[in-house]
Amino acid sequence: MESRTIRAWTPAWREATWADLQRPWDLLVIGGGITGAGIAREAARIGLRVLVVDAHDFAWGTSSRSSKMVHGGIRYLANFQFATTIHSVRERDRLLRDGSGLVEPLEFIFADYEAQRASALEMHAGMWLYDQLSRTHAVHRLSSVALQGMIPGLNPEGLRGGWAYTDAETDDARLVLRVLREAAGAGAQVLNYAAVVGLIRSEGRVCGATIRDQVSGALAEVNARAVVNAAGVWVDGIREGLGAPPKMRPLRGSHLIFAAARLPVAAAVIIRHPDDGRPLYVYPWEGVTVLGTTDLDHHDDLREEPRISDAEVDYLLTAARALFPAAALDRADILSTYAGIRPVVAHGSRDPSKEPRDHVIFHEDGLWTVSGGKLTTFRRMANDALHQIRRDLPEIPRLGTDAPILDPLDPGLARPIAAALGGDATPARALRLLGRHGADALALVERARPGELQTIPGSATVWAELRWAAHAEAVVHLDDLLLRRTRLGNTLPEGAAAILPALRPICEEELGWDAATWEAERAAYRALWRRSYAPPATDA
Repeated sequence: MESRTIRAWTPAWREATWADLQRPWDLLVIGGGITGAGIAREAARIGLRVLVVDAHDFAWGTSSRSSKMVHGGIRYLANFQFATTIHSVRERDRLLRDGSGLVEPLEFIFADYEAQRASALEMHAGMWLYDQLSRTHAVHRLSSVALQGMIPGLNPEGLRGGWAYTDAETDDARLVLRVLREAAGAGAQVLNYAAVVGLIRSEGRVCGATIRDQVSGALAEVNARAVVNAAGVWVDGIREGLGAPPKMRPLRGSHLIFAAARLPVAAAVIIRHPDDGRPLYVYPWEGVTVLGTTDLDHHDDLREEPRISDAEVDYLLTAARALFPAAALDRADILSTYAGIRPVVAHGSRDPSKEPRDHVIFHEDGLWTVSGGKLTTFRRMANDALHQIRRDLPEIPRLGTDAPILDPLDPGLARPIAAALGGDATPARALRLLGRHGADALALVERARPGELQTIPGSATVWAELRWAAHAEAVVHLDDLLLRRTRLGNTLPEGAAAILPALRPICEEELGWDAATWEAERAAYRALWRRSYAPPATDA
């Protein structure tokens, strides 16, 4: 497929899209996370008239707050979820093939300690099985000496060695944006900050929804031949309109982010918590080090931005101190935090970690609900959903898994992008822009002002990415720009406070913000960051 730039999602585009909602649609997708994005892309590619709406920003929920891993789910083998692992490793391989620059290989290392509950024989059997299922045959045993050489600072006491294998990681929010942009390139329309406030029914069957513009307050009725509820952990809120009982079990997963210098790791290290034996990950991502994740029932209001609890901070720090004692990490070392709510379907397990992660699809009075699953298998979820929706849209063909998960890019794009970037390591920097922005990468570079192709200090992001996102990627609020279009709010000190003065003229020019709007957005962003992303209070 020939790469092409997709229409810029500007404020004017937003107004035009709202004005066009009255036309008939084949498929209304509620939810702009990875599940809804994947369904929209596959549906648009087969010629359906598709509209995607999200009550918040694209990827605002779980899809920007995951552990960033594209993996086969080795931990699911302990729950005998073999099919989940097989499907995951196959989709992982396709994402690595199609998403270079966005989905990157990452070595994973399982540290094996004598105090762990699993025996060496059990560990060996589990790793052998994962190797067979993944078909990469890359799993290999490490001695304790070799492991300490690879991961400096790892606690040597009781270390029996470990295993190494290869999976992958990504920027989850950018993956969602690329899939949505490709859906739009195939003809889909998408709207963020567009909340479903009611379902429309005809003869007892859902045939559309009433949508409220969260920016202007305007209402619109959208009619569609089929409606998909892909709102993640919020699907039960949509289903309430049918009087349906809840099916989801909201589970919170929280993470700590450290400066790489304080906790340097070159691979993802899988460790077990010294108190309960739960597996945790310490891994490099976007120039920082991430530690997570927890797995707790979330009882807070789902309308509020989730945040890590004090107990979770202590829990994660306890693991960090036990496994990296020389680092002597404490709360003052935490650069930022984030928490997400997993869309897990309740099966009644007492232990949240034992709940199956497989996706489910069910049909109620014409409303199709798709939930559960994992980031890696979003395309498989989309195909499964569309196969079932053929009951309402019989023109949907049988969908295979041979088609690319992400659109192939014109290889000729790399050369002009690298030339514009200049300097050293331009092939890697050009590949990063291509992976994260797809067919838009060349337009991004061409729109850059002098000096904006330089990286922002402390990150791999170039200034031009901020300008392009503000211009073309449906940014409504400052947190859209700093927490999802880029990850600077997660990875730079104080939520990237130091770059805000330089960011102001970009927002004023590209978004049309005046001084009062900028100040209101800056204040709202800083309050949000302090509430849900800031490091917790330091130890007494």
